[in-house]
Amino acid sequence: MQITKDNLTIVIVTIKSQKIIDNCLNSIDPAIKKIIVENSSNQKFINDIQNRYENIECYITGENLGMGQGNNFGIKKAKTRYVMILNPDTILKKDTLSQIFKISENLDFSILSPQSDNKEYPNYKILSNSKNYEIKENLFEVDSVDGYAMILDLSKFDNYYFDKKIFMYLENDDLCIRAKKNNHKIYICKQALISHLGAKTVDDKYQNEIELSRNWHWSWSKFYFRKKHYGFLNALLSCLPDFIKGCLRCFLYFFINDKKKLKIYTCRVSGFYNSFLNKRSWYRPRLD
Repeated sequence: MQITKDNLTIVIVTIKSQKIIDNCLNSIDPAIKKIIVENSSNQKFINDIQNRYENIECYITGENLGMGQGNNFGIKKAKTRYVMILNPDTILKKDTLSQIFKISENLDFSILSPQSDNKEYPNYKILSNSKNYEIKENLFEVDSVDGYAMILDLSKFDNYYFDKKIFMYLENDDLCIRAKKNNHKIYICKQALISHLGAKTVDDKYQNEIELSRNWHWSWSKFYFRKKHYGFLNALLSCLPDFIKGCLRCFLYFFINDKKKLKIYTCRVSGFYNSFLNKRSWYRPRLD
């Protein structure tokens, strides 16, 4: 089987992404099916996208589901075997998809990704104990890829895609680990390049709220992820030092009256504490 324009759907999860979504959509071949999942109640944004672009379906969730659940929402709306998860702050090169189409012929994979055009920030990981991984002229096998650009062969996942418990961070690593445990292949296509602006999905005016959310969810997701895949003791030993440091910094910033940093470290402490108590990933940034 080969990926083509006809059997591929691109899913893009957005939230307050008006300022950057056009660059992403304009870099995609209009003939390829696209699904936009807006993690809010912003009907005006959806109407605008539908009026200006062809071959596109738009949905509003009515609430902030996070990246993982937002992508699951879009995947379930797709009618093709292959789905490309794409962040709105990415831009494809002119030949990105054509390179992927060409390399995918007779390729057995569960996840296939373009390569970041920024060599200082690779969008993949290869573990030190990985051996006998395939390396070809335009293709190499990896252990995980960043979630901002990945093509999934849906037939390999048995309707279990991103872990719905994870709101943000490590949902892509979780997906990749599960794929590897099932002996599925994950590849990077070297000549298919993509630009990633990084942390630009949400409008800059919400920067402070996003910063608080990032700190909370990184702490929550790190403990949850490590407990899920490596056990409770591993998670505790890995995350407890940061929790203690966070508590100490909270006391420090309280006494010196640094309210901004106090909020940040309070979020870090709270994220770990809630994950440790097995509470859901409930924190949401205020983007109204």
